[in-house]
Amino acid sequence: MCGVLSSRAEHLVSLLDELSSRFGAIDYQGGPLPFDFTGYYNDEMGVPISRYFVAFKELVIPDTLADIKVLTNEIENRYADGGKRRINLDPGLISLKRLILASTKDNGRRVPLSKGIYAEITLVFIDGAFQPVPWTYPDYRSDAYIEMMGEIREMYKSQLKRL
Repeated sequence: MCGVLSSRAEHLVSLLDELSSRFGAIDYQGGPLPFDFTGYYNDEMGVPISRYFVAFKELVIPDTLADIKVLTNEIENRYADGGKRRINLDPGLISLKRLILASTKDNGRRVPLSKGIYAEITLVFIDGAFQPVPWTYPDYRSDAYIEMMGEIREMYKSQLKRL
């Protein structure tokens, strides 16, 4: 799956085309949701910023997450304008037990993968629903995000059954 932040809706169609050409057919698209949990991206992206989520029909091997993040960083750079990102891509892996997001930022709770990329468990599946952990970002704690991650998890579960 991939979280997409953007203040430029006009980029969405071409961005989704590029993501699907890289990662396969999109089988889930959610959003836009207002991204007003922090002002961290406002100066770089402009406002208002919206969040979208996409998931892909083709399953990936978890050890490719670092390569995927490197690729999404390259895509972000192609959409930059005057050195400022206009989109932010947060690739992750949903399993039956967790949501793991990739990051270029190190801290004590992230696990180094390769190529300067780190992995962080963001949500865990407990008692029939995704639950935040103490360091989960405020947006990923929201009911709307947790509901969407649950929908993607159900699609993943169906994909596993078909396999």
